[in-house]
Amino acid sequence: MAFGQQSGPPASPRQLRELTELLVAAGHRDFRDARGPLGLTQRQAAGRFSREEADALVERLRGEEAGSDGPAGEEPPPAPEPSLRWVPAERLAGELRRRGWTVAGPRAPDDDGDPARVTRGPRPPERP
Repeated sequence: MAFGQQSGPPASPRQLRELTELLVAAGHRDFRDARGPLGLTQRQAAGRFSREEADALVERLRGEEAGSDGPAGEEPPPAPEPSLRWVPAERLAGELRRRGWTVAGPRAPDDDGDPARVTRGPRPPERP
């Protein structure tokens, strides 16, 4: 079999129609749009499937539509970490204190650019 060729007879128009409907129901525009999320090859992203590939993808999409976890032994991808970037500093510090953490404000570097040396209060006089 040549590189990139399907292994078996091509999918029927009915199978392709059903695949397209399931892809649209899953929130994709077309096969190319679904290529990354579903792990399709370039050939499949162009809408060329074997009958076996089309049947397997139909089952997979129906399983996702029904809420199943997919094939046995395959773990779902981890959920993205929630970002705390937009939480106000006061709210975040309050929550950390409530949980028993000690919270201190950020350290400011001195005028020499040395972040290890922190001055508080009035600046010392400059030396001549």
